[in-house]
Amino acid sequence: MSDMTIARTDAGAGLRAGADARVADYVALLKPRVMSLVIFTALVGLMIAPVHVHPILGFTSILCIAAGAGASGALNMAYEGDIDALMSRTANRPIPRGRITQGEALAFGVTLAFFSVMTLGILVNWIAGALLAFTIFFYVVVYTMWLKRRTPQNIVIGGAAGAAPPVLGWAAVSNTVDPHALLLFLIIFTWTPPHFWALAIARREDYAKVGIPMLPVTHGIPYTRLQIVLYTILLVLSTLLPYLTGMSGFIYLGIAVALNGRFLYYVLTLHRGLRPELPMRTFKFSITYLMLLFAALILDHYFLFRA
Repeated sequence: MSDMTIARTDAGAGLRAGADARVADYVALLKPRVMSLVIFTALVGLMIAPVHVHPILGFTSILCIAAGAGASGALNMAYEGDIDALMSRTANRPIPRGRITQGEALAFGVTLAFFSVMTLGILVNWIAGALLAFTIFFYVVVYTMWLKRRTPQNIVIGGAAGAAPPVLGWAAVSNTVDPHALLLFLIIFTWTPPHFWALAIARREDYAKVGIPMLPVTHGIPYTRLQIVLYTILLVLSTLLPYLTGMSGFIYLGIAVALNGRFLYYVLTLHRGLRPELPMRTFKFSITYLMLLFAALILDHYFLFRA
């Protein structure tokens, strides 16, 4: 093989590697780990709604909700490129690393937001489309641009955006905002503060360095630990509501009680502050907790339906 042929081969491989890296960077803008939780909780809302779900309608709905979540992530990164570069947790994101510009991320996020909302509205229904548009607006404008840098209650109020996916999934197939869907919203809404404040304790120095008024920064770690316990108690109470309202049965209740017991163990141990690794362990378990809790809703619904 000639030197020229080798050079061409190397150049072609370099272009392909560059293209692959470029795609990976745009995927990273979508916050895929956050998106996976959004997709799953939206799917639960869609599946347990008491209406028949056409597979194509269901797939379209979940795809649009996922795209809307990805748009929110991209717009969040476009706005927060300055602080992401200074925090160890976010320094390797595409914008701080210089692989994507803030303008490119902004254009990508706006395009995704527009097409996800319009597609959901036109092909599914406009209640779901309007809810998706409001959720994106709330996360990007209300939480990211307004609350996050101004108040330690940012994650409490902003958590409404993260709690919306099951309502979106339910509305997509039922064309309504059902009270039972709002119970799912309440569960995620009360789950968000203990979930995120555990992470904020672990990353307190990062947030303090960039001036983000997370609760551990403004009120200290002991106070934040107490708030985590109090919100977890609210979470436990909210997880009982699907059973108490007849939305779910004993299968869900049993799993919820077991998960709540384990979560309470984590947060009470964290409250005592015995080991430095507990905040991240609590944070990681909180994700498993929510996934299993919502999986229990599907499992319970399946057996109730069969019965």
